[in-house]
Amino acid sequence: MSNYSSISALIKLIDDPDDAVFSQVRKEILNLGTDAIPLLESSWEEDDYGLLFQTRIEEIIHDIQFLATKDNLKQWLASDEKNLLEGAYIIAKYQFPDLELDSLKNDILNIRKDIWLEINTQQTIFEQIKSFNEVFYRIHGFQGNTKNYHSPLNSYLNVVLETRRGNPLSLSILYSIIAQSLDLPIYGVNLPNHFVLAYVDKNKNYLNLNEEDDNSGVLFYINVFSRGAAFNRKEIKDFLKKLKIDEKREYFEPCPNTTIIKRMLTNLIVGYQQQGNSDKVEELTELKNLFS
Repeated sequence: MSNYSSISALIKLIDDPDDAVFSQVRKEILNLGTDAIPLLESSWEEDDYGLLFQTRIEEIIHDIQFLATKDNLKQWLASDEKNLLEGAYIIAKYQFPDLELDSLKNDILNIRKDIWLEINTQQTIFEQIKSFNEVFYRIHGFQGNTKNYHSPLNSYLNVVLETRRGNPLSLSILYSIIAQSLDLPIYGVNLPNHFVLAYVDKNKNYLNLNEEDDNSGVLFYINVFSRGAAFNRKEIKDFLKKLKIDEKREYFEPCPNTTIIKRMLTNLIVGYQQQGNSDKVEELTELKNLFS
């Protein structure tokens, strides 16, 4: 029997009143993966089998898409590169299953082109950042979403690109992806209660510096949530002191992309907890546990 015929036959059994039969049908459809989705969607639209049938189809489609997200995240974690944009895309696809990576890339490329036109190698580092900020914030209108700070939508990169609003993490991800594509060594720093960026000295390998090295290979920091304001190491020390948090080296240096995506999941969990969406919290916690 062809795959098409197999899926069609299983779909006809979705509204079986016997829970044991439905459980087996559901299991077999889930095993077929995303190949089953077009036929499920077609049947939902065209077949008039009642509310139970449609509800079960919706749940099965969601479960297939969630399992696909989970598999994609596992593959990302197992990859050598752990590309930041691809990681953020996987998380966005959890909420927006039809989202295409090329769509994100094209939106980002348009912003990058405008910034590229304004910076050059004759500028100082601070002049380059000033030009970057001019295009990113004033021309393209990106800003922190202070009104709905904890909204889960702030964590989905496609929404941030569409609304020009985000939280410190999502804005920093977008900023650093564009900066690195322009050969600006700007990377994320995983501060408690905040997320910032670091401009790293290209001539130093910050991972091999001593614990006591007060420079740590970072020339300065960038607060993306505050329109790209530059600040120094002392301000991080003051920030930690105000929070009564002991200083750790990780609070002053760039973090791995795995840490960034894990924090994105944490932000989403908090956002959905505040909304009382326990189903989303459970699924996102399952995704976050893959990082353990």
